[in-house]
Amino acid sequence: MTSVLESLNQALAQAFADDPSVVFLGEDILDPYGGAFKVSKGLSSAYPGRVFTTPISEAGICGIAAGMALRGLRPVVEIMFGDFLALAADQLINHIAKFRWMYNDQVRLPLVIRTPMGGRRGYGPTHSQTLEKHFLGVPGLRTLASNTIGEPGKLLHAAILESDDPILFIENKLLYLLPVRNKQNLPDFEIITTGAQSTTGKMAYKKPEAPTHRLSVRGAPPPQVTIAAYGYMAELARQAVHTLAFEHEIFAELVVPSQLAPCQAETVIASAGQTGNLLVVEEGSLSFGWGAEVVARAAQALGPQLRQTRRVAAQDLPVPASPPLEAMVLPGLDDILRQAKMMV
Repeated sequence: MTSVLESLNQALAQAFADDPSVVFLGEDILDPYGGAFKVSKGLSSAYPGRVFTTPISEAGICGIAAGMALRGLRPVVEIMFGDFLALAADQLINHIAKFRWMYNDQVRLPLVIRTPMGGRRGYGPTHSQTLEKHFLGVPGLRTLASNTIGEPGKLLHAAILESDDPILFIENKLLYLLPVRNKQNLPDFEIITTGAQSTTGKMAYKKPEAPTHRLSVRGAPPPQVTIAAYGYMAELARQAVHTLAFEHEIFAELVVPSQLAPCQAETVIASAGQTGNLLVVEEGSLSFGWGAEVVARAAQALGPQLRQTRRVAAQDLPVPASPPLEAMVLPGLDDILRQAKMMV
């Protein structure tokens, strides 16, 4: 069974094989180390002239990659920890996301910036954050989040080769060693994927729509609550959907988007319009995040048809290094179950 880590690694290798303009930049990415989380392992051995290890300067890495993209290459950047995106914020917000518009659509930046996010490994407050919400409102910057459903490697491969605009690609650390989920290894679930087009028998993710997955317990009655989650929290939400059905006879539909920005809330809204109850789940801190935006859009679209909304997220606190304290700050399975039961 392929893991998320293997899927992403294979996607990088395939992108290198498919297009000679693809290059890779990051810190400590050369073999035998192959990056802090080993997603780039093997690349520098296979393509030594196209993989560049860099000094410790996230702003410098992104600035160089932007120049490469302007000159016709398709750079992929690895930021070792998502927390360090703050050091590249000026390049991302004021340069990379805006060049196409500043230069009258005469330039494009086919640039992918990959980075691991999230906690639960005791890494402390500066290596455990979920910071993508700070970039979701940046015009011109598309944000994708990998999950275990529908082969995350295909999402990355399409981001590298099929988009001519910059993409921030989020990978939660706890996803790496999990298996890629599908209908064969999730027999208790019905899975419907929208936003993906089948061309030659393969899934092709066409811009601007990335795939959104809808999961419900096979053979269950109509859902009573919609749960929306992405990344690793979608894994916990899937477990919650299973537990709610088999232990509490509460039936939920889980909506898992791959694209966070520009916001794709249509599938969430359609599901919430049927259930009347919407629970959004994210690992980032509660205030001003993705979940708040989804709830706002659903409320605006559905009005009184949406009876209840609730949010599960991290507390508005730094993430502690102590595992027991970290577990108190970050949202967990019990939080999802409790909120869903309160709604129904």
